[in-house]
Amino acid sequence: MIADLLRCVDPETAGNPCSDEKWVRSRLRALSKKLDGRACPTTIGRLLREQKFGLRSHRKVLHTGKSHAERDRQFRHIATQRLEFRQSGDPRISVDTKKKELIGQFKNPGQIWCRTAEKVNDHDFPSDAQGRAAPYGVYDPERNEGHVCVTTSSDTADLAADAVQDWWRLHQSDYPNAKRLMIEADSGGSNGARSRRYKKRLQDFANESGLAITVCHYPPGASKWNPIEHRLFSQITATWAGHALSTLLILMGYICRTTTTTGLKVTVHHFDRIYPTGLKVSKAEFQALELTRHEVCPQWNYTIRPRTIRTE
Repeated sequence: MIADLLRCVDPETAGNPCSDEKWVRSRLRALSKKLDGRACPTTIGRLLREQKFGLRSHRKVLHTGKSHAERDRQFRHIATQRLEFRQSGDPRISVDTKKKELIGQFKNPGQIWCRTAEKVNDHDFPSDAQGRAAPYGVYDPERNEGHVCVTTSSDTADLAADAVQDWWRLHQSDYPNAKRLMIEADSGGSNGARSRRYKKRLQDFANESGLAITVCHYPPGASKWNPIEHRLFSQITATWAGHALSTLLILMGYICRTTTTTGLKVTVHHFDRIYPTGLKVSKAEFQALELTRHEVCPQWNYTIRPRTIRTE
């Protein structure tokens, strides 16, 4: 029977050519039917495991497209900047927008221990939602602390800059001697490397805080190495997995409840304001910024210094 079973799964077998690891695509009930019921699905599962088969899911490891020619150079520059800021004691943060979430009785992937499963909508129609939440996160790797600003408005450069400013308002006392701030961000989105509006708003923040702001953007297709992704956002997703985000307060509650065995702490703030899209920064306004691009990958690295007020 084992020989017949292996013949049944042979056309649908995948695996690692460098090891004995294998997995099949057929369901156990289908295999039982192919064997004319000589073994039940449970027995077939046991036999397959004995033959080093197992259930597997897709692994996103195949790289598509061409890597940017300066990808490695940029990663080395980010590592150098990290070390420099760590040694000087100046703050360093990682920023990004988390996946937007529909607010309402919608299915949320994951399972929880409970007596009765929560009832949710059978379709995820945006028209049935109370709104769409855009959580923008700021993560401090040195202190293992996260701050998430949630809005139901648009995800814009103003939101990204306001979130950094809000984080600094809460944690300025943690860095009493800070003279500068490092920001690690993706190349696209509301904090994109080409966004003039984002740079303009960071200039406003630099003027207000007196901090010189160094921004290092990750190369295209490399956002998964941004620390906030695996140190904060993944933990928030695990916290609310299997729970319906029925109201904005419930969503924010799960965010601030997020913690890890390594001591992660998260604060949350609701931005109850409208963020209009399409705001432009003129060429004259952009040229007036106190922006200095780095010699290494200048398209991704720059420092914005506080504007000096000249007195006559």
